[in-house]
Amino acid sequence: MARRPLPRILTSGSTSLARGRDLARTAADNATDVLHPLLVIGRGLRVLAAAGRRKWAATPKDKRGPALFLGAACVLVVALVPYGPLTALLALMAAAGWHGRDRTPVKTGPSDAETDRLRSLYEALVPYFSAPEDPAPLFSHGGAFDDAFSDYAFDAAGRVSRLRIRYPAYFTDGEPASRARIEALLHAKSGRGREYLFDWDEEANRLEMSVLEALPTGIAAQPFVTSPGEYVLGFTDPSGVQRTLPVLEGEEPRDLPPVIWRTGPASAEPHLLAVGQPGAGTTTLLRSIALQALRQGGDVMIVEGGGSNEYACLAGRAGVLAVECGPTGALATVEWAAHETERRLIAAHRAREAGRPVPEDTRRPLWILLDRPSVLAHLATAEGRPDPLAQLQVPLRHGRAAHVTVVVAEHCDHLELIGDAVWQHTRARVFLGPAPVQQLTDVLGLPPHTTPAPQLPPGRGYARLGTGPVHRLQVPATPDPYDDATHPAHRHAVLELLPERQTAADGPGGGEAAPAPSGPLKDQPPAQGGAVGAEELPEVPAEAP
Repeated sequence: MARRPLPRILTSGSTSLARGRDLARTAADNATDVLHPLLVIGRGLRVLAAAGRRKWAATPKDKRGPALFLGAACVLVVALVPYGPLTALLALMAAAGWHGRDRTPVKTGPSDAETDRLRSLYEALVPYFSAPEDPAPLFSHGGAFDDAFSDYAFDAAGRVSRLRIRYPAYFTDGEPASRARIEALLHAKSGRGREYLFDWDEEANRLEMSVLEALPTGIAAQPFVTSPGEYVLGFTDPSGVQRTLPVLEGEEPRDLPPVIWRTGPASAEPHLLAVGQPGAGTTTLLRSIALQALRQGGDVMIVEGGGSNEYACLAGRAGVLAVECGPTGALATVEWAAHETERRLIAAHRAREAGRPVPEDTRRPLWILLDRPSVLAHLATAEGRPDPLAQLQVPLRHGRAAHVTVVVAEHCDHLELIGDAVWQHTRARVFLGPAPVQQLTDVLGLPPHTTPAPQLPPGRGYARLGTGPVHRLQVPATPDPYDDATHPAHRHAVLELLPERQTAADGPGGGEAAPAPSGPLKDQPPAQGGAVGAEELPEVPAEAP
């Protein structure tokens, strides 16, 4: 008996089956797209019906009759109103569409990886925030972190970016050592390489940790909108100060919070000490201050001990009295500044005694900028000459009344050579570059509320004015305009701020309208470094006119 052949659909291979499945899937997708509004409305009707059943079940039995009567009355009114049924149908479809829409589930808690990180932080804090005699410890091994961590946030990499901790009242949060241990632990467990801000609330027993954004580094030297006697040291975090300045970051205008240093007779911090690592930006800071002082009509004297000739751009400019690079010229410059301070004090005292206004030349700001003076002090000692820093006592002690401001910049390795007078009278402090917390505390007087990063861009550091808080600081980019290795736009910005070169007939103020404190200075060509020798400094008269 002959076999009957199999159906063609089974003998034509898998090609027809695959093609049929693709056609069926495509048809189903198209039908889903077309019928999607109906599906949404149907899902919404189910949600409304379920809500109605729950409402009807929750209604007491004695109130169901009046509810039915009220519902029937509403239906009758809608039926009698023109276009009432159509309007009611459209309203029902709209409500069904709204309740049946696709809803993305809202994240209500941390993920598994974030939970593990929070649990690790909690367990690491247990030895510091727990005591054996505590009957109900907030921190305990194996406990829940929900009560201790009230608020937290994570960045894209899954690291903690904000954390609020509630700790027991018996924790010694008033001791700097105890707080430093907690901050170091949180810094290590939350991720290194970032700067964290720690805000301790001793009254409420709360600690809030947050990650700080990097300060802008593209702000070049420019004319800042400040009042007379105000100078911009740099820019900081918005939470640190209550003032902003309009600046240009490249070509983009921005409003950034500045660190303002006020000088003059009414200032509580008349002198400044800048400390930093080599290449951290202390010379940049002094150049920025010098340009701002010249813009406000002050006279500037610069003593450079590094020998790198980074202030050659200021030599021979209007308002620049001297730029010295050697021990002999530095000693003569500082001695002249001391005599000029005394002359101003005597002249002002005699004017007050005679009932006359204080002479104009005694109220003209005089700036003494010393960059790495310890090198010149070492050279002077080796040659058997007096230490130039010893002559700074008079300007430091009496400079505020005489409108004389002293700014000293030194490297961290030579701080013991700058003398006690500088430490006592420089109440405004700046530290640039990476450093351990203890070294920052020794210079600034207080530890910063942020964790110092191991690597910082040039000009980044901390500033503290008098007894105020410690601010993060980013100094405006003020490079040597004669250095081709720096950014061209930053060099051009410095060149635009430089005063005009003065001629031999001009005084140190740059013209007849700005009288000199003692007498005219000779012009020196910039090819020789722009240094004004000791023999060119004017002599101070024995008596003021």
